[in-house]
Parts: sequence; C-alpha cells; structure tokens
Amino acid sequence: MPLATSCLAVPFHGDGAGTGPLTWGQREIWQTMRRTGRTLNIGGTVPLGPDATVAELAATLGRLVSRHQALRTHLSLTEDPPRQTVAASGVVNLDIVGSSSDGAEAAAEALRSHYEFTPFDFETGFPVRWGVVTVDDVPSHLVVQYSHLAVDGLGIEALVRDLPHLDPAGAVPVAGVRALELAHRQALPAERRHSAKSLRYWEAALRDLPAARFGTSDDPRTPRFWELVCHSPALHLALQVVAARTGVETGHVLLAAYGVALSRVTGRAPSVAQVLVSNRFRPGFADAVCHLTQPGICVIDVDGDLDTVAKRVWRAATSAYLHGYFDPADHRAMLDRLAADRGEPIDISCFVNDRRGPSAAVPAVPPTAGQVRAALPRTTLRWDRTLPTYDGTFYLQVDAGGGPEDAVDLAIWADTHRLSPAQVEACARGIESAAVEAALNPGVRPG
Repeated sequence: MPLATSCLAVPFHGDGAGTGPLTWGQREIWQTMRRTGRTLNIGGTVPLGPDATVAELAATLGRLVSRHQALRTHLSLTEDPPRQTVAASGVVNLDIVGSSSDGAEAAAEALRSHYEFTPFDFETGFPVRWGVVTVDDVPSHLVVQYSHLAVDGLGIEALVRDLPHLDPAGAVPVAGVRALELAHRQALPAERRHSAKSLRYWEAALRDLPAARFGTSDDPRTPRFWELVCHSPALHLALQVVAARTGVETGHVLLAAYGVALSRVTGRAPSVAQVLVSNRFRPGFADAVCHLTQPGICVIDVDGDLDTVAKRVWRAATSAYLHGYFDPADHRAMLDRLAADRGEPIDISCFVNDRRGPSAAVPAVPPTAGQVRAALPRTTLRWDRTLPTYDGTFYLQVDAGGGPEDAVDLAIWADTHRLSPAQVEACARGIESAAVEAALNPGVRPG
C-alpha cells in the first residue's frame, strides 16, 4: 500500500520571524531523543465527517502553521548550542492517500505509524505532518503528527482549543508564550535564579537517597524494553474512595500506590519518581503552543498505610511540580557533581506521567466498597509493544481507560534486564491492590 498517492503544497505566512536558542523544555526532550534514539513524534488520527474536503483541510493547515510559530520553526541541532529559526513564510505539505472504503482505517494507521517513526528533517523541514486518507476523493481520516520538540501533549490541546480562532484576518491574538520569546527570557537573571532554586531542591532531595533502585533481572528479554498494559475499573473506583477520604487528588493517591508497589517488588525504600511537570500553571504558559514539559523529582516515603503515604505524596509532588523548571545543562552538571561527591551515580530512571485530566476528579459521592469489589474481576493485563531502548528503567503512563465503564489504564515500559516480566506484572497488580486494600480496609498497611 503506498503511503501517499499525491501531495498538496500548502503556503503559510506568519509573524515573529527570528533566531534564538532552544527553550529548556526543548533541550530536555532533545536530550531524551538523543539518549534513546527515538523520534518521540506525537499525534493521532481523526475520523472525518461527510462534509470534509481536501481544500478545507489544506486551508486549515495553512492557517494553523501561519498562526503558530512552533509549527514553522527550523531547528539547527548540530550547532553548539542548538538554535531555532522561525520562518516568516514557506510551504508545508498535505499528503493525500487514496484508499478503498474497507481499507481506509488501515491506510490511516499505516500513515500514522510512518509519521510517528520517521524522523523529521529539522534543518530544512518543519515539525508538522498532516495527511488525509480519501475514499473516491472524499476525505475519511485526518492523520496528524508533530515533533515533540515543537509541542508537548498539552501544547497539542492548546492547538485544538485555538482552532476556532483560525480566521484569515487573525482577529484574535495568539495566547500564551512563544518558544522564541521564552528562550530569550530564560537567559535573563530572574529565570536563571529560578533554575538555580529548582536545582538546589533536586540536590537536597537526592543527596541522601540510596543510589541503587533496581537489581538484575533473572529473566532478561530481547528486545530489552517491554510494555505491559493494565486496564482496571477497580483502580479507578478505589482511587476515588481514598481521595475522598483523605482530601488529596486521585493522582497523588495513585502516585502513593506506585511508590508502595515498586518498593514491594524491588525491596528499595524510599521510592522515587520523576513526575512529568507540564509547567502550564506558570503565568502565560497555559495556552502556549510549544514544549514546556520537564521532570520534577518526587521521593516517596512508603512507610505507613496508604492514606498516610498519599498525604506525604501530596506535599512531595507539589514541591516536585514547583521545581520542574530548570536549565537542563545545569541539571546535568548538578547530577554529575553529586555522583562525584558520592562516588557513584544515583539511579532515578523512574518516570510517572499521569495524563487522565478531568477523569481524575473525585465525585461528590464516592463509590462504595461493594462497587470496588465487583469491579476487580474486570481487570485485564496484556503485554503489548517491545523496543530496544526507552526513556528509563521504569516508565509508568496513566490514562483514562476507554470502554463501557470508567477505568484507569496503566502502561508500564520496563527494562527487562533490570526487572523481569513477572516483576513488572507484580508492579501493575501491586498498584491496583495497594489502592483497593486502602479503599476496603482504611488504616491497614499495604500488603
């Protein structure tokens, strides 16, 4: 199946052309891309209604790129330091893939996969890919991918929110800070002081932390990194019960359950998580179309019942969010200096990315114990993708589970040379059981 049967050149014209350094968020994700060799392209597929036309989609693409500087940026990543240049005008492509009606969905997935795993040409191209699948020349699916250097997940949400403002006259100003503006701001003394404060917090959190987080797996696999997906309606309900009782958000209860489960499996305490910080709570950042996400360090004291651990996590995670905004070069220097002082590096390659958004809210009336128990048999686990490399030893991504009932989906990527598949399954089960035990038996220590 050909990936594109034709290509439509879409012109754009926008303001704010110029050149400058990368932002801290861009440099952070570029380090991850270089370390792992992964593209980290993000996006998805949208089924289209019967009234969609190729001409309208091309016009939308042109207006979107014209309006948002992040989508018309060249990146010179081989320079030291790397630079970015916003173009005032140019052309992006709208790929068009012809398909039969029964093959349109497969054609869209093939194009999405091609977009995701093909690196962008940062030097001469732009960090946006749009393609449309047509059936008898009528669009059926829109496929979109962006470079993670241009936008993060909440940056894509900001793009979607801005779609009603894509009028040709540009009557509504663009909301939120732009990457080039932010990069210049981050070189000023006020932002440098903020970075230094964040890194002092990191160093204090790590200075007395035991260095080793994992042992050696007794069941290593090839490819090395495996993904386990756990779909749990019971976890969704149990988090709500504990959150309502303790007054902390469900995300903090889940982070506490993660800490308890990982400590059980590895025998290491306290647990550690690099939580992904959106930084969208900072002034001017909420509607920014750029990459702002950086990690924050969260040390989890797992001693006590889950209510107690969750309340500690609330304080630790809040501090992590406040200190997840820093210069990555200074961060790397701090970690190297700390390793030299201690005579060994500290393993903090554990990440938690909770992407549930509004579904993580606590209802006015929490679920009953009977509802939690009844949901337990509907938990499912399945092994999914494998890769030769990934972002860390243990990476937990949390999403709202789809299907006929509300659920939590845990996607755990793990290094099978450090954690066996059986241990990874025990982690997933342990997160669920820690929350369910706390929901059914308040005050009882997990396990």
